[in-house]
Amino acid sequence: MSHPRLENVNIKSVVLLATPRDMQQAVPQTVATLSTVLKGRETIEHILDGDDPRLLAIVGPCSIHNLEAAEEYARRLKALSDEIAETIYVVMRVYFEKPRSVLGWKGLINDPYMNDTFHIEEGIRMARHFLLRVAEIGLPAATEILDTLMPQYIGDLMSWSAIGARTSEAQTHREIASGISTPVGFKNATDGSLSAAVNGMLSARGPHHFLGVTEDGLPAVFGTTGNPYPHIVLRGGKGPNYDADSIAECEAALRAAKLPLNIIVDCSHSNSDKKPERQGVVLKDILAQIERGNRSIRGFMLESNLEWGSQPIRDPKDLRPGQSVTDACIDWPTTESLLREAHARCKTCMSANARPS
Repeated sequence: MSHPRLENVNIKSVVLLATPRDMQQAVPQTVATLSTVLKGRETIEHILDGDDPRLLAIVGPCSIHNLEAAEEYARRLKALSDEIAETIYVVMRVYFEKPRSVLGWKGLINDPYMNDTFHIEEGIRMARHFLLRVAEIGLPAATEILDTLMPQYIGDLMSWSAIGARTSEAQTHREIASGISTPVGFKNATDGSLSAAVNGMLSARGPHHFLGVTEDGLPAVFGTTGNPYPHIVLRGGKGPNYDADSIAECEAALRAAKLPLNIIVDCSHSNSDKKPERQGVVLKDILAQIERGNRSIRGFMLESNLEWGSQPIRDPKDLRPGQSVTDACIDWPTTESLLREAHARCKTCMSANARPS
């Protein structure tokens, strides 16, 4: 028997949601999409193991708000990815959920029509359809794990996952990271400290038991074996942390924790002071470190869209389709230029380091 004065006091509505299995059957994988996702995961694992000398590049919009523009972006990125594939492995950043410290738009899944109607089931369906299109194009996808149930709905379409700066020290997200099927990057804390990410990696490598929901929507206790591929993502804090001294400090922290020296550098966020024009500065600095012999930097992240900058959220019909509504992004021509420069410089490095047969 429920007790209205004790339960759901602050709940104004409850809307039933399709189960993960229902959603996967309604928007199913294909042979082609399965191949893209699996190849993506395996390639990223080889890069983190050091068996693949290429850099991992996680590139794409800060958030997805217009699916047609995002698909146009994906097609351009795939063409460029093929061009630079010898030295750089490109994964598209596909973020449907946005963390909020106060209030604001929480992303396409939470509010797909950007009008506070919160048709979350429609948002999940739209997200799956889009991820299938990206995989059919031939691009692996990356996202941030925010809502703890969402991996059951879209995780089968992801090749890389991130635990954000605000959730790296959360026990729930560490437990989920130990069980997800993709390599997972832990971002350093918003103040720049490394301990939350390092401890998160240690936790994710170990076994856990936690509460979750099955594909059929039933509550269950999940037991995990631990994720063998957690790694750190440097995103800056009170100041940037992509420079050589900061990379050396991170390497020391990883060694002390007996963790692999695998570092991804986020060229945006606090590393660029959220100024898109500084993302190129960050990327060129880490490329120079690699040219000087650094082998712990395994890849980088760029926030990129069709158009430069960002725009405030307003009536959706008045929004520019290819311009960010969250963090300011670099535009497509800048993205092309930076990735081609990275390719050329990495190609020179790889040639210099090649051993004669």
